[in-house]
Amino acid sequence: MIKKLLIFAISGAFIFASCGPKENKGNKEKESPMKAKVEQYAMFDLKTDLSHLSDNQKEMLKILFKVADVMEELFWLDAYGDKDELMSKLEDPFAKTYAAINYGPWDRLDGDSPFVEGYGAKPAGANYYPKDITEEEFKAWDNPNKDSWYSIVRRDDDGNLIDIPYHEYYAEQVDEAASLLKEAARFADDAGFKKYLNLRAEALLTDEYLASDLAWMDMKENMIDFVVGPIESYEDGFMGYRAAHSGQILIKDLEWSQRLEKYGKLLPELQKSLPCEDQYKQEEARANADMNVYDVIYYAGDCNAGSKNIAINLPNDPRVHAAKGSRKLQLRNAMKAKFEKILLPISEVLIDKDQRKHVKFNAFFENTMFHEVAHGLGINNTITDKGTVRDALQSNYSAIEEGKADIIGLFLVTKLNEMGEFKDKDLMDNYVTFMASIFRSIRFGVTSAHGVANMVRFNYFEEKGAFTRDEATGTYQVNFEKMQQAMNDLGAMILKIQGDGDFEAAQRLIEDNGSIGQMLQDDLDRIDAAGIPVDIRFNQGTKVAGLE
Repeated sequence: MIKKLLIFAISGAFIFASCGPKENKGNKEKESPMKAKVEQYAMFDLKTDLSHLSDNQKEMLKILFKVADVMEELFWLDAYGDKDELMSKLEDPFAKTYAAINYGPWDRLDGDSPFVEGYGAKPAGANYYPKDITEEEFKAWDNPNKDSWYSIVRRDDDGNLIDIPYHEYYAEQVDEAASLLKEAARFADDAGFKKYLNLRAEALLTDEYLASDLAWMDMKENMIDFVVGPIESYEDGFMGYRAAHSGQILIKDLEWSQRLEKYGKLLPELQKSLPCEDQYKQEEARANADMNVYDVIYYAGDCNAGSKNIAINLPNDPRVHAAKGSRKLQLRNAMKAKFEKILLPISEVLIDKDQRKHVKFNAFFENTMFHEVAHGLGINNTITDKGTVRDALQSNYSAIEEGKADIIGLFLVTKLNEMGEFKDKDLMDNYVTFMASIFRSIRFGVTSAHGVANMVRFNYFEEKGAFTRDEATGTYQVNFEKMQQAMNDLGAMILKIQGDGDFEAAQRLIEDNGSIGQMLQDDLDRIDAAGIPVDIRFNQGTKVAGLE
């Protein structure tokens, strides 16, 4: 598994032994020590214009909110266990809020260190496995389904490991969610979305997701989208197999989506242009990639835990990639919130004053969009007969894959500029914005695949001279030529690691570059001292969305 190379302390990120209520001393109220931790997340109202939706669509949305709430309940069980048991121990309202943000008593921004008295380290496998399981025991376990994405591992009465499918272990919640999805389907105006909702209901009941994933890929005209079910495996830090329950409700932005259509046709050419040897880009990239822009109106479960996603690249099933490719969804309102509340303020602290003009939302949007495009490029199956890249890299997969998507995403922006697709573009906007984004994402910490990927990239860039730091001002300046070369070299290295399925090389890259030096830590402390949030959280629900 990814080693916890450090305990990443940010503003207020100390382990508090007591989470009691506020105390009054005379007429002065003593502030909760948890308040600073909660304030690491800037509040944002999650809404968009729904006036163009039909009455049926609005009724359907109300039901989808209920389905997402079931995913919320299931993710608590994935990540921790009994939510009510934990919350009953917390009298301080700020501690309750922070536990809700983290889905448990462990701080996702501080190496999963406990912030509630009586809790030790978070189990690497969250609540998917017995707490006392070892890697040796798991690897020796003779069970053909042990690497299933959709099952819980427990012990029988004799202490032997057993595998229980989600639809059996979570039967009550799964039945409720499936019933609600079928009800929602009756209100769907779009035939493709109706088919998807019905198939997704069946998938929850059987743990067979291929048909619904294919149906999701076939949707083209739907105004509403719903990413729901067990989706990503980041929460499983033990083996990286088990998928976490999530629910995200999206409203398509037609104007922005139309701007992206042309780039999908260029994917085969972009695949061939990757900065690596031919054998590591031999798989075919489809030219019909679905790239659209959405506003999000609800985050529930895994997608809402700790740092929030601002783009989506799904499905994860390589069978779907082979048949239909993948969809890249840009979450514009959430992206804009992070840019304005976090990235711009960071640039005022750490980016050279002469380069701050290059930190722009359009560059942030493009970098993020092509990060998602990059997930679909490269190679899915190793060239060394080790199976899929995911299976070969195991617990290192997520950090390496996120690192690939970041660096190759910037490469793609550069390549499109060379191809004349981005006319009148100053690439320095993308490079300086990319540099500022590294500081933003490193703050997610060592338990985030995105955080680890950015630590690796910062240290690699520093070694290659991709940036310089002014000691007098403590600000960073991008060296365009050296950053471009470092981008190509690191991209080639990661693509080779993935193609070879080289677990040891992935581990070395993370161990050698995945830590924070004193200089960087001091600069991150300056960000904290400036009171800049680490991420965002949401005021959300049917009322905020305008549905009641």
